[in-house]
Amino acid sequence: MTVALGGTEILHGVSLSCAPGEVVAVMGGNGSGKSTLIRTAVGAIAHSSGNIRIFGDQPSRRTMARVGYVPQRVSAASGVSATAREVVTAGLLGGGHLRAPRGARLRAEQTLDGLGIGDLAGRDVARLSGGQQQRVLIARALVRDPDLLILDEPMAGVDVPSQEALAHALEERRKAGTAIVIVLHELGALAPLIDTSVVLERGCVTHVGEPPHALGVHALPGHDHVHPHDDPHEGEPGLSWEVTS
Repeated sequence: MTVALGGTEILHGVSLSCAPGEVVAVMGGNGSGKSTLIRTAVGAIAHSSGNIRIFGDQPSRRTMARVGYVPQRVSAASGVSATAREVVTAGLLGGGHLRAPRGARLRAEQTLDGLGIGDLAGRDVARLSGGQQQRVLIARALVRDPDLLILDEPMAGVDVPSQEALAHALEERRKAGTAIVIVLHELGALAPLIDTSVVLERGCVTHVGEPPHALGVHALPGHDHVHPHDDPHEGEPGLSWEVTS
């Protein structure tokens, strides 16, 4: 897949896949294209060429209903007073459903509890800390029990207890067969969960495999490999989210 913004190509022939029960970390420095990749995959940005497949099909309302997505640095407080429970319950809306299904309140509370903030269910999200708000947003993505979970830097500005709670929640989802794609600067508490890392540098994939100890390209294992940006026409042209039912 390639992506151009404002006439400048940002992603150059990026290709990756994620299978059920697999955790893929998308890593790289600032400006490497990580968030552009994720936002394009969920349809927030149009791609210039290539293909995106979710559960074997092109993204649609039906396929996206099976996806949980946590964007980067978005506040849970929207300006309208809402409790943590209400924010999480909103994750069950969509797909033609204007009202939350039966048992939505209990599902929201159980999801919050799974992230260690069940006691905050009745609290106004605007009064929660940044780390607590982040966990509420993650709970909103998890409450629909997604088959594919995409998180864009969920650890940014989050304290250690929140990181550990998230690691536990993601481990449970992985055991249940959820495919997980997560953008990270550092592995932190999630290190034991990562099956595959895809490292980006200036819009090119420079490493696919075990997570590197450092993100610099020269620190990656097997640095004598050919970089995709040596020839932008080499390699697979399409981005593929191969998650089967």
